Amino acid sequence: MSKLTLSMAICDYDRTKALIDGRVRIEGCDVNTLIIEPEEAFHRAFRDQDFDITEISLSSHAMTTARGENPYVAIPAFVSRVFRHSGIYVRTDRGIQTPADLSGKIIGVPEYQITANVWIRGILQDEFGVDPESIRWRRGGTEQPGRNERSPIRLPANIEIEQIPDDQSLSTMLASGRIDAVFSARAPSCVANGAPNVARLFPNFREVEADYFKRTGIFPMMHMIGIRKSLCEQHPWLPVSVYKAFVEAKRIAMEQVKDIGQLWTTLPWSVAEYEATVALMGKDYWSYGVAENYHALDTLARYSFEQHLSKRRLAVEELFAPSVLELSKI
Repeated sequence: MSKLTLSMAICDYDRTKALIDGRVRIEGCDVNTLIIEPEEAFHRAFRDQDFDITEISLSSHAMTTARGENPYVAIPAFVSRVFRHSGIYVRTDRGIQTPADLSGKIIGVPEYQITANVWIRGILQDEFGVDPESIRWRRGGTEQPGRNERSPIRLPANIEIEQIPDDQSLSTMLASGRIDAVFSARAPSCVANGAPNVARLFPNFREVEADYFKRTGIFPMMHMIGIRKSLCEQHPWLPVSVYKAFVEAKRIAMEQVKDIGQLWTTLPWSVAEYEATVALMGKDYWSYGVAENYHALDTLARYSFEQHLSKRRLAVEELFAPSVLELSKI
């Protein structure tokens, strides 16, 4: 039987590298891999369904699944996870000293639906009582003008969201003081460039995020892997085969990151960092799987519904191909 020829779009992470360089193969498949940035993968996947297998936004996936409009099914390989208290950048001359001070402010987002901002808004509401509907939202590219939502959103009229001018970016508007803050997965360049009166809301974000994990057990997932739904209908074995390959690629990466004989990252104390992370979060801190991440996934599903992105409250199981909910054991 000939192998299935597929296209795959993923970012070049340590946890995907073994798939990219061929050390790990998806059983039954010949794969043409495109190494692209996540924003491009999401845009092309949700707009035009360019890829058979692709890195996808968890938030956009939940939103389109709730509408019954999603051309992809997902596997619980969370190739990107990031704590997001670090993603809040504010003007220091606007009286924003605490999260509560964000209420009523003009805040820029590259897209309202991106997973990083769903987590930020949910955390701010759960932990600090900041109602997202009290904020005046402005949308546009963090660095490049003209960015819009990758998939259409339908927000109620009481949520104020406006597109920024076509010749502006969020970074330039934050630096010039035309907006009060930016919520972004990527740090605006004005921060690195030392723009005056611009800083993180949580300068000690590592301490804040570690405390958040200790209290909630949540390490927020951002991206996972989607497979074209029509392919899964034709080849029911495909989701498990893809998932197994991503699990194996991550296993290889985790073995390397703790190897002190030769460092696999360009950091002098990467092994000490690994050991500190395990002490805080446990050995399987970057876990794949639905059961292993149920609480975090359910929290994201709740946030998506509460923020008017998902039109109904999704069950976690609806986000994934049924065959990957529980794998066989020996």
